[in-house]
Amino acid sequence: MTSPFFPNGEDDIADAIADAVRAGDTLAIVGGGSKAAVGAQTHARALSLAGLTGIVDYDPAELVLTVRPGTLLSDVQALVANEQQMLAFEPFDHGPIFGSPIGRATIGGVMAAGVAGSQRVSSGGARDHLLGFRAVSGRGEAFVAGAKVVKNVTGYDLPKLAAGSWGRVFALTELTMKVLPRPRVLATRVIAGLDDEQAIAAMAMAMGSQAEIAAAAHLPSYDGTALTVFRVQGFGPSVAARCAMLETLLTPIGRVEALSEDEAGRVWDDLRTLRPLGTTQPLWRINIAPSAAVSVTTALAPFGARWMLDWAGGLIWLVLDADVAVVRDAATRAGGHATLMRGDETLRAAVPAFHPGQPGLVALESRVRRAFDPAGVFETGRF
Repeated sequence: MTSPFFPNGEDDIADAIADAVRAGDTLAIVGGGSKAAVGAQTHARALSLAGLTGIVDYDPAELVLTVRPGTLLSDVQALVANEQQMLAFEPFDHGPIFGSPIGRATIGGVMAAGVAGSQRVSSGGARDHLLGFRAVSGRGEAFVAGAKVVKNVTGYDLPKLAAGSWGRVFALTELTMKVLPRPRVLATRVIAGLDDEQAIAAMAMAMGSQAEIAAAAHLPSYDGTALTVFRVQGFGPSVAARCAMLETLLTPIGRVEALSEDEAGRVWDDLRTLRPLGTTQPLWRINIAPSAAVSVTTALAPFGARWMLDWAGGLIWLVLDADVAVVRDAATRAGGHATLMRGDETLRAAVPAFHPGQPGLVALESRVRRAFDPAGVFETGRF
């Protein structure tokens, strides 16, 4: 990227986009830069939203928060935590995944990348928590979508389009999200020593039970021992009863044990930072039906792959230094898709970050982007 532009407000952003359209230039929208190493490098001018910070409105009683996109994720999380609330889709900072310190992720970048942590399996993804937004299109025109209420059924559901758009459709200038009460009690239960197939079966049983599992994951070789972990949360008596239910349900598969608060914190944190997978090898994010996860890991194990399973098996974080076609073929055969999240500059220049789509879907996506960005001002070649 070249000569970053740092606007101070929505009008500045609109002017910068309009100028780029007239000049035939492209703009790369950036926030804190924590995910800048995803996708190919680009020579487009950076349009930084890092200066658009601050809380616009927060109504804890209504569970609604409106914030500017450059606000740090950590500041947003601290704000709602003070009111005993949380961002239930459990967003996280990608810095450690790329060997960088934590603390640069912005709420706009999190939403634009559709980032969701382990609790997505029970609470939904980023797109399910974005109620509305303000943005500037590729025409340089400001517009509003959605609403600042939890129940809204009018118009097109553009918030679903914004989450996961990666700055390729419009520049977000304000976001309205729903927040949820923070659970009073968290408990983590674990079964040690399961293989992937056993772990998938255990997680499927748990998620389909009345134990109301908040998160489930499997770490095949966690510091030498395979761990399958389950998070149960809520009020104390309810958590205790559901943990007992879980122990009874899963006894035929393996012994269910409790993790201490410190041990549990470490495991769930490692699922966010991917510490067990290191920071040097190419990293893939594979979205798959949980029932098909074992077919992917079985296919890639002979090539030296290492992985962690989140979302009850629906998300595979995998490192493998091999032909990229091997990974994408395995994902395709299993009905999933593989995103290249990390690699050296040469690899990222040669391999599209996103999984190749079906022609009809690709054409539809292109038409949607052109509707908001007819001049292609946000088409930087990154993806």
